[in-house]
Amino acid sequence: MGLIEEIAAVRSGNGVPAAMVGEFRRTPLLLPIADGGAMSGSLGGVRWLYAFTGEEPLARFLLARGTETDRPWEYRVVLGARLLDQVIPELEGPVGVAVDVADEDGSMLFPPVRGIVPDAVAVDAGVDAHTPAMGAGTTAQAVATAPTEGAR
Repeated sequence: MGLIEEIAAVRSGNGVPAAMVGEFRRTPLLLPIADGGAMSGSLGGVRWLYAFTGEEPLARFLLARGTETDRPWEYRVVLGARLLDQVIPELEGPVGVAVDVADEDGSMLFPPVRGIVPDAVAVDAGVDAHTPAMGAGTTAQAVATAPTEGAR
């Protein structure tokens, strides 16, 4: 299954969050660029990088924001693993990824927790070692409602 299908499976309650994260890591994602950096929003004390599975979901996002879509929009293609393992650790504060946020039935948040981002930047890194990072699935299954507070 591809990332879109893994997200749908998790959202329906039939998926495996760890498999979804694995597919996220293998998937090239589009990161829209604005003001010299990746577009992001803040929600719940977390900065969420906007990432998209293709140009169509990105265009729906831009239209939903009222952004001009009749001109070429700059974006970078980044492998999910690179985004989680290299990009996020370089940014300040807790940072997660919001995938396809304009798609009501296909969006997903990948929060900055163990099992998703490196432990050094995970917000739950100090939690008891017997607490599951994933599998029980509550944090890994957080579904995005387009973060907009402080969006750039």
